[in-house]
Amino acid sequence: MRQPRALRRDAALNRDRLLAAARELFAEQGFEVTLDEIARHAGVGVATAYRRFANKGEVLDALFAEQTVEVAAAADAGLADSDPWRGLVTYLETSLALQLRDKALAQIVSGDRIGLDQHDWNRQVMAPKNRALVARAHQAGTLRGDVTGTDLTFIQVGLNAIMARSREAHPDLYRRYLHLVLDGLRAEPGVPTPLPVDALTSDQTHAVMGPTTAKPSTTRD
Repeated sequence: MRQPRALRRDAALNRDRLLAAARELFAEQGFEVTLDEIARHAGVGVATAYRRFANKGEVLDALFAEQTVEVAAAADAGLADSDPWRGLVTYLETSLALQLRDKALAQIVSGDRIGLDQHDWNRQVMAPKNRALVARAHQAGTLRGDVTGTDLTFIQVGLNAIMARSREAHPDLYRRYLHLVLDGLRAEPGVPTPLPVDALTSDQTHAVMGPTTAKPSTTRD
């Protein structure tokens, strides 16, 4: 007869396998994946998965802090930079690079199909950091005076839309538009910043803007 300790150890291993699989699938596909798909990717039975997690939302809750800590750290690094403008730019560059790597993180930052806890993180953790980044750049006279902390959120939402369309064929394309936006944020625009990525051709643009194959879902499945 198996001992309770062995059963607990097996349960913990299965939970770890499920979280590792969810981490990979969320990064690759976003929140569209189902708990059944997570179980298959983990090599764990579906019934076992539902014993560990009632739904996909519980998996997301378990990974949430891990997914968001790097974005918060990027903002903190920007606030610690002695050059407020450079700190703001580096924050946006780092945050967007993280979101390119992890589709689920991009959805969290954009508020796309996420739960109350994730919305609270955007409002309670990131909003004050965004306001502080903007305030420092205003005080330094490097950021146009009508920019607010919420603009940093919507800049990322807009660039995420580009990223969602182009990440497979042209993963760096969003950086072109980030630099265009940054030039528009400067208090005293000077010589335009050289764009780091070439524009797409007409054919490439039509290919990127073609129909997507994403399947509908909700976060809490």
